[in-house]
Amino acid sequence: MSNTVKVVPIRDQIADQIRSDIISGALEPGEKLNEQALAERFGVSRGPIRDVIIELTKEGLLATKKNRGASVNSALNAELQDLMFGIRLKIEEFATRHVKGKLKDTDFIALEAILDQLQESFNKEDFTEVTKNDIDFHRYLVEKAGGETLTNLWYSIVMRMRMSYSRLDNSSDCYDEHKNILDALRANDTDMAIRALQTNIKA
Repeated sequence: MSNTVKVVPIRDQIADQIRSDIISGALEPGEKLNEQALAERFGVSRGPIRDVIIELTKEGLLATKKNRGASVNSALNAELQDLMFGIRLKIEEFATRHVKGKLKDTDFIALEAILDQLQESFNKEDFTEVTKNDIDFHRYLVEKAGGETLTNLWYSIVMRMRMSYSRLDNSSDCYDEHKNILDALRANDTDMAIRALQTNIKA
């Protein structure tokens, strides 16, 4: 059996790197993005950069104003952060209920692989990747429960929240919280999975 190599489009690679720059703080709130500088950095024309800016604006990471270009969005104030936290939790509780009976062995293997990546990122002290692994775990379940429609609604909220997100427990806490969610789902215990979810997601 031949191994297949997943080819990631250059636009997706650029978008992922800029997300990482925002999550890590390399790009700070209010910082303007220069299309030409980004095009030179990634070795592409300005067209793909514009596409990425549109995508990240939809996600809430960037803000664009007519004739002023794009800049990194500001962090949410405490009131809005609390509001979006509540919406996120409602969506993920909904997803947890609706994945019951939908998860197969291949899904549990995929989720375990994400947790392995999460632990590896902690071991490397790469907290930008920790954040992305965390998001990947929850996105997998949301997408499994509600497809693209629910995922798009959830993703914009989560990415916007991450700009104000300061909670970072030690690796065992973070890993164990996600493992508890996974174990409850594997046991087909929705109530336990939701309790584990509520422990993991904090404002």
